[in-house]
Amino acid sequence: MQTLTEKIYKESIADLKKQFAYKNDMAVSRLTMVSLNVGIKATDSDNKFLSYLATQVSNIAGQKAVLTKARKAISTFKLRENLPIGCRVTLRGKKMYQFLDRLVNIALPRIRDFRGLSAKGFNQSNHYSFGIKEHSIFLEVDLDNIPKVFGMNITIATTAKTKEEALYLLKKLNFPIK
Repeated sequence: MQTLTEKIYKESIADLKKQFAYKNDMAVSRLTMVSLNVGIKATDSDNKFLSYLATQVSNIAGQKAVLTKARKAISTFKLRENLPIGCRVTLRGKKMYQFLDRLVNIALPRIRDFRGLSAKGFNQSNHYSFGIKEHSIFLEVDLDNIPKVFGMNITIATTAKTKEEALYLLKKLNFPIK
């Protein structure tokens, strides 16, 4: 079954081709992956919270999350080598489109006082990144059993050659970018 975001993308290929004067359908920019990252303080890295973090990020993404560990020790941050300091998931293909559907249509409108995402979130590779302060905006989270609220960074990677192309693509996919 085709997701809504996939359907919108396939319908907008002709418009993207016309807008940027592409000769070939394969030259049209597309989404390659979505990355979810959660970082925590070194003092919060107890086993109970880490297992909660991993299960929540896995439920939100629809794919198993991987715990990230510190590469080296930094004493001023009370950080030791191989101490778990976060969690991450990289989504591609069907799971990416399913996550984007849930993010754009359900989760982002649930943010309190939401007025759209900033258009300044593009990096040099024309990937779009933004942060979410509370993970509780997703429907997969059980609101009765939240020991601690955490935020996450979401990065959407595209094959766009310029920021204008990436912005146009994301707006075509109904991203609420100002």
